[in-house]
This record gives sequence, C-alpha cells and structure tokens, in this order.
Amino acid sequence: MITETDEVAQALADAARQWPQDRERPSKLLLDLVREGHRSIAREHAGAASERRAAIERSAGALTGTYPPGYLDRLRDDWPA
Repeated sequence: MITETDEVAQALADAARQWPQDRERPSKLLLDLVREGHRSIAREHAGAASERRAAIERSAGALTGTYPPGYLDRLRDDWPA
C-alpha cells in the first residue's frame, strides 16, 4: 500500500508518459517504476564494481620489489608471541 503524496502523483504522471499503455493502471505504473529503479541501481553498482576492478588492475604490481624477500617474516620477528 502506497499513499499517493504529491511526489508519488508526479512519479505516476511521469510514468504514464513513459508507459502510456499503462496510463489507466496505476499499480502497473508503480511496478514499472520499481523495475526501472532497480535496473538503474543494478547498473550503477555494476559500474562501480567495474571501476574498482580496473583501479586494482592498474595498480597491481606497483610496489613489486619495494620490500626485499623475507621482509614480513623479519618484521614479525619483533612482535610478541
């Protein structure tokens, strides 16, 4: 159940212009809006994940050779047991 506030009424009016075949079916328009909103969010999340992967790939290996072999073991030798 959704209360038809001014914002919801405007969203339904916009949806009716987008999907005129559903103009007389507000519940269908709401479903159309939910589906479209979900697709938009999913695309945004997929794009962000893709950007993160690309950043990881660009920086992979950037510090290779910075620390000599066995560095972490020697560093950890100083830690209390």
